[in-house]
Amino acid sequence: MANDNTAQRMTPRSVWPRAGFEGPSLFLLAMLAGVGCGALPNTNNASGVRLYQQGQYAAAMQQFQQALLAEPRNADAYYNLAASYHRVGTAQNDRQSLSQAENLYNQCLDRDENHTDCHRGLAVLLVETERSDRAFALMQNWAARNPRSAEARVELARLYEEFGDAETAKTNLQTAVQLDQSNSRAWAALGRLRERAGDPAQALANYQRSLQLNRQQPAIAERVAFLQSRMPSGLYGAPTAPATAAIAPSGGTNPRTVQGLPVPPRY
Repeated sequence: MANDNTAQRMTPRSVWPRAGFEGPSLFLLAMLAGVGCGALPNTNNASGVRLYQQGQYAAAMQQFQQALLAEPRNADAYYNLAASYHRVGTAQNDRQSLSQAENLYNQCLDRDENHTDCHRGLAVLLVETERSDRAFALMQNWAARNPRSAEARVELARLYEEFGDAETAKTNLQTAVQLDQSNSRAWAALGRLRERAGDPAQALANYQRSLQLNRQQPAIAERVAFLQSRMPSGLYGAPTAPATAAIAPSGGTNPRTVQGLPVPPRY
């Protein structure tokens, strides 16, 4: 059976500093559990993910290191190990672990220059360590190198939005859906921007398009239900905060808050 390393990745979620938000940014890892097809790297990555979910970070890192020894070109294993060091470094305010995470993120990108999760994780780390200019450069360069990549545009838009530039975020998302009409994340993100801008009708249409492409999005389904319930009776007023569940690529949810504020769904 062919390896499916994407099922063995950990996916970082982030809330970068945004205008009006108090306190530090939050780095949250949502784990994607999966079972490999018997190859050693997949087995180690899957074991590492399970250990990480149990809070056994040192043991998880050992499994990811074994995956790298077995397959040195495995970008996902580099990413998983980087994300683990990132998690530990952030939790313990350990600069050495954060430096190691940054080094591993870069090694992941050396092996897969279009690794979406790795770009996102590295950008989060750069923002958290007060190098937001480098985070923007990272995402902008990725989009420039891959002008046909919708994912690069979605991630660049996410960064702009989190820093309060909704218009530039919208421009990038519109480009993303032009490049890939089937990108559910881009449609969901457009819906969120338009809901916040006070355009519920267009937001609803964008959310519905996203759900048509990917039904496993409970937070987006919640927004659709809310807008549908409010619009016919003319009750829709100021944009409300999106649901507090973050969408994981596998369809799972990861509730989270920042300083008591609701966090919008991942896109």
